[in-house]
Amino acid sequence: MRRDAVENREALLAAARIELNLDADAPLEAIAARAGLSRRSVYGHFATRDDLLRELITSGATRVAGAVAGVDHEHPVVRLALIASRLWREVEDIRVMAVFAVRGPLKGLTADALAPLRARVAEAIAEGARDGSVRGDIPVARLARLVEDAALSALAEASTDAMPGPAAHRLVMLLVLGTVGLSADAAAALIDSHPELDWS
Repeated sequence: MRRDAVENREALLAAARIELNLDADAPLEAIAARAGLSRRSVYGHFATRDDLLRELITSGATRVAGAVAGVDHEHPVVRLALIASRLWREVEDIRVMAVFAVRGPLKGLTADALAPLRARVAEAIAEGARDGSVRGDIPVARLARLVEDAALSALAEASTDAMPGPAAHRLVMLLVLGTVGLSADAAAALIDSHPELDWS
């Protein structure tokens, strides 16, 4: 592609992130206008709105999975909290879009891109179940899905309520830790005792 074509494509994707975070149903006209381009120019890059969404969702989910790939800790429960923390930091500015990506009509694309992240969560849960730090009364695969639902519920709540970043960041971790079996007090104590989980 010519340089201006590459820049226009990137401008459209950046504009889509903003517009779709404000309104998941934002039309192409709004996205094009935010990018400073005509609606016609959009079709030079994306044949349909769904094509634009597919690229945006796939690249975003791949970025999130990549950001979490390096998260590690010897204790599986702390690792889960760190994954929740990193996940929140990656999607904080695109809360509405993130919920749409995982729960909307194109969620299959997101599922494929997030497969490595889901595998890491399941691995931490299995390890925690073995050492007793995670509840063992729910099968690992099911508990991993419940952890994901808890994180998404926190994300949705933060989006609906326009919750400040630090409060939402803590909420995501608390819900994940509560889902794997920690009491409210134990979850709060774990977060407070690990500086790497601090918002700042």
